[in-house]
Amino acid sequence: MTSFDPPRPWTHSYAAGVPEDLEPQTGSLVDIVDASARDYPDAPALQFFGRETTYAELSADIARAAAALAAQGVRAGDPVAIVLPNCPQHIVAFYAVLRLGAVVVEHNPLYTARELRKQFEDHGAKHAIVWSKVVRTVQDFPADLRVSTLVSVDVTEAMPLRTRLALRLPIAKARDARAALTEKTRDATPWADLVRHAPLPETHPRPAADDLAIIQYTSGTTGTPKGAMLTHANLLANAAQARAWVPQIVRGEGCVVYAVLPMFHAYGLTLCLTFAMSMGARLVLFPKFDPELVLAVTKKHPATFLPLVPPIAERLLSAAEAKGVSLRGTDVAISGAMALPHDLVVPFERATGGYLVEGYGLSECSPVLMANPVADNRVAGTVGLPLPGTECRVVDPDDPRVDVERGELLVRGPQVFSGYYGKPEATDEVFVDGWFRTGDIVTIDDDGFVRIVDRIKELIITGGFNVAPTEVENVLRQHPSVADVAVVGLPSEHSGEEVVAAVVPATPGEFDIEVVRAFARGILTPYKVPRRIVVVEELPKSLIGKVLRRQVRDALLAQD
Repeated sequence: MTSFDPPRPWTHSYAAGVPEDLEPQTGSLVDIVDASARDYPDAPALQFFGRETTYAELSADIARAAAALAAQGVRAGDPVAIVLPNCPQHIVAFYAVLRLGAVVVEHNPLYTARELRKQFEDHGAKHAIVWSKVVRTVQDFPADLRVSTLVSVDVTEAMPLRTRLALRLPIAKARDARAALTEKTRDATPWADLVRHAPLPETHPRPAADDLAIIQYTSGTTGTPKGAMLTHANLLANAAQARAWVPQIVRGEGCVVYAVLPMFHAYGLTLCLTFAMSMGARLVLFPKFDPELVLAVTKKHPATFLPLVPPIAERLLSAAEAKGVSLRGTDVAISGAMALPHDLVVPFERATGGYLVEGYGLSECSPVLMANPVADNRVAGTVGLPLPGTECRVVDPDDPRVDVERGELLVRGPQVFSGYYGKPEATDEVFVDGWFRTGDIVTIDDDGFVRIVDRIKELIITGGFNVAPTEVENVLRQHPSVADVAVVGLPSEHSGEEVVAAVVPATPGEFDIEVVRAFARGILTPYKVPRRIVVVEELPKSLIGKVLRRQVRDALLAQD
């Protein structure tokens, strides 16, 4: 493969006002909030259960939290773990860490202790900002993983006073709600102490565009944690590409973004944490997706820009119809992480009067690579067009130096990562002469629209989250009643794919499915636990004994 620039037919299909390329990014992600605080100091930056935080207040909180973290020993280049749901403290923590030139490492706060520990083993962070309900988990890590700085975040402290008071009522419903949101902690620094600190001096050194900003974990194909290293320039570029894709949404002019996707996920992180802040938008934060909470906000502040996945669009539409709430004013909804059914697009757009378009990306690409135009020429069943400045090739997966019409998608662009943290060999495997191998089999039509037709990777994508089959198989094999197992993804109307395990029992005729599922739930995050377990006599294997997952999947599909 040479360094030539391949043709980019997709630029001719761009919507009006979308540029072919963007200027190189300078500065850092910290500049995003600084610019919005300068231009719109009194505008609402965050909304959480009705409580608003202005851009000036957000900027001040970031400066105080950054100074407090520096006082606790956080230095430029240090990895800092963030284990938080969507809440105002998450945004402040994210930018405070970056302001010091340190590196954010995002984690799923619902991970089991084992899953979380595996990631800490990989990145080795000695500083962590953690949801109060996860503090005990981090404190129970083995001695070699102990953190020196542990900040506990009570998300209820960011709620309006009336909501906090309601949570303290001596009734069962209030107690249950409070228990789901917060937990008392010991031997950890309360978040409130950080934001009472004197602010960081403006003279404190700032990060540069090429500095590492984030380590974003991706399941990969093996289940072994791999942290994609994303620089400030990578994430700035992706936010700029997103802004360029929707020129009809003007910075500072009442843009409202809903954070219904988790911000620890690359998709939610970029479109909520960076894109929204760069637009001077009102970012409405939801700790988890709850249709009733979203609809309550929609009545007063409909979403200008709504990143989602198909199950969220479907549940939101159903709830709106059931409760008679109008979704009008929802301008642009962009769906990713799984295929978008056309029979969902039509009623959703009818209800909103706006657009619902499909996009595509990977954690390694900050993450958005392409999207359908926010215009009438989008093509159903495709993931759209490469974003401005993004280059693509379709190659023979067995010889990636040969271009073909149907083959593996290779990409190059300012949003593409530099490699996996501490894993040079894994990095070398996914790059060919500067092009990143996505592992997806695609076709690109004459107008530049990309269609995903297969995956080389055997990742299961359920509800927008990646599940590595090997990880689930390794857990199930630990149960004494399991002799062998193959985990695959089967189509699901509600989640794109569902996790299904084909199990060979250790003792024929003696196998309790629910006991094995309960065992898995004790180790795995709920979305990784097999939705179904199918008992089989044997599994198809290659000549070297490798389980042929594709044949297992085909056999299970034939049974359905």
